[in-house]
Amino acid sequence: MSQHHIALFTFTLGSTESISPIALRALWANASGIGNVSVGRKILVSDSATREIYTLYAPQSLSNLQDVETRLRRALENAHLHATLTGLH
Repeated sequence: MSQHHIALFTFTLGSTESISPIALRALWANASGIGNVSVGRKILVSDSATREIYTLYAPQSLSNLQDVETRLRRALENAHLHATLTGLH
């Protein structure tokens, strides 16, 4: 990550869904309206399930986060991904 990126959103997908890092970065760049973004994925293992948590990063100066979140939710829906999205801002 460059230029002091911060985590702005996390999400999980349905148990049978996934997204590649390249596709996720493209989706996030489009939703945020900037190219200077990055993504991450962490795998959490528990007794009952394994879950992937995706994190979306951008510069701290990214503005209009409510509009970005709306575009992000719409993009996930358009990609037919059942996401549980959490804003960290």
